[in-house]
Formats: sequence, structure tokens, C-alpha cells
Amino acid sequence: MHAAVTPGRPGDSLARQERRFALALLAPALAVLLITTTVPLVYLAWTSMNRIDLSMPWLSGFVGATNFGKMVDDPRFWNSLWLTGVYTATTVVLQVVIGLSLALLVLQIPRGQALLRVGAILPIVLAPVVVGLFWRTLVLSPDVGLVDVATRGLGLGSHNWLGDPQLALISVIAMHTWQWTPFAFLVLLATLSTLPPDVYEAARLDRASAWQRFVYITLPLIRPAIMMVVIMRMMTALSAFAAIFAATGGGPGSATEILNLYAYRTSFTELNLGYGASLAMVLLAITMLVSFFMFRLRRKA
Repeated sequence: MHAAVTPGRPGDSLARQERRFALALLAPALAVLLITTTVPLVYLAWTSMNRIDLSMPWLSGFVGATNFGKMVDDPRFWNSLWLTGVYTATTVVLQVVIGLSLALLVLQIPRGQALLRVGAILPIVLAPVVVGLFWRTLVLSPDVGLVDVATRGLGLGSHNWLGDPQLALISVIAMHTWQWTPFAFLVLLATLSTLPPDVYEAARLDRASAWQRFVYITLPLIRPAIMMVVIMRMMTALSAFAAIFAATGGGPGSATEILNLYAYRTSFTELNLGYGASLAMVLLAITMLVSFFMFRLRRKA
């Protein structure tokens, strides 16, 4: 007599083989991800709890939360934190407002939208360092920059846009807005083009004004897209570095020294790696908290 075969066992064996094969394919990618992300973050957290000052290496050692406590009495930290908030809030608001305005305008143009979309992609694909150097040398350079030529033509005089502490922050905000507004424009234009026209026809029959249609129909329908743009743009603004570094280096003085640049300068210019790592950990915590809050707000909306 033949031995009884347990039902389902061949299928279970095949499923286990498929899972093992899937894990074998996934393991190299997971290993690379852990090596390139998790391991550096763990090392950064450990470094933030140590005193590592290459100018005084004999004082190195574990200090716990001392580096974080030092920030409380550090006016430069509070200034960089304030600049980070101003820079992030201003650039995100400008990108959403300008991007939505351009999307509503372009939506009224029946022809040439494809060409406008291609043109909008160009600033996005440029490397941030290239954007910073482009604005520093060709747009905001005194006397010969495009902005300076325009202001002198309007009788407003010449200005040192990146060398004046009062104008430098405005200049880097304009630079970031110029590069990333096309992203908001493209996302919102694609969303607006999918809205149902019959809703607007019904609103027109009810004699709703253009402003009422925008406030009560358009904005609620595109709210998910706006929230996603805000979240993605906030993450980019909080981690901004290359464009500002190429344009101003955080100067003049500390006029454009956002928290990311302050951490870099502390670590690699002043050689205080421990305190610089603690600044980077604070920036990481802020980014995670903002992301968590924005995603919760998006789900509620």
C-alpha cells in the first residue's frame, strides 16, 4: 500500500521555496540599504554623544547629552533654527501659491501646454550646486547680473544681493523658489486637468462666481495634491544645503546659515565633529516630526 499523502504539503513546500527565493533576491538590496542609511545614522547618533574636537583631540570622550544641552545657550543655534523656519515656510508657501497660479493660467491655454511642461522641468533637473553657481554668477552678481541690470534699468540702483545680510536671505529664498516651483506647477496642473467639468457647469448654472468656484470646488478637490506638494517641498527645504553653500556659503556672516549649514560649518570648518553631529540629529528630529505631523494632517483632511 502506498503511504498517505498529507493534503496541502506540496503547495506549502512550493510557497516556502518562493518566499526563500524572494528573500534571496531582496537580501542584497536590504543589505545595501542598511549599510548606506541605518549604519550612518547609528554612527551619527553615537558621535553626537561624544566630544570630538579635532582642534583639541586630547579632550575627546563620551559626554552623553552635553552637546544637546550646549545648544540651549548657543545663540548661533537659535539663529540658524529661526532661519531654517523662515526659509522653509517662505519657500513652500511661494512654491504652492505661484505653482497653483501658473497651473490655473496655463490650463486656460488650449495649445502649447506640452512645451510649457518641458520648459518647467529644466530648473528641476539642474543640480543644486549648478543652480547656486548660476544665480551667483549670472543672476545676482553685482553690476552684471540679470537682476542688477533690471533694477538699474528701473532706477532702483545696484545692490550686492548675496553680500548684503538683509538681501542674502531673500536671494536664496528666491533661488530655491525658482528651482522648485515648477514641481508644484506640474503636479497641480496634472491634478487640475483631471477635475470633472460637469461640476463647474452645474456651478455656473447656479450663478457661482469664479472666486466661489475656486474656493468651494477647485481647492477642496485638489487638497490632496496640495498637501503632497507641501510635504515633499518641506522635506527638501529643511534639508537644503548645496545651492545655498554654492551661492553664499552660509554668509555673509551667518545671514543664510540655516541649521544644515551650521552643522556642516561646525563639523568641517571648526572641526567640532561631536557638536556638529548633535546639530544634525536635531535637524533629523525636526524633519521627522514635521513629516509625521504633515502626514497625520493629510490623513485627517
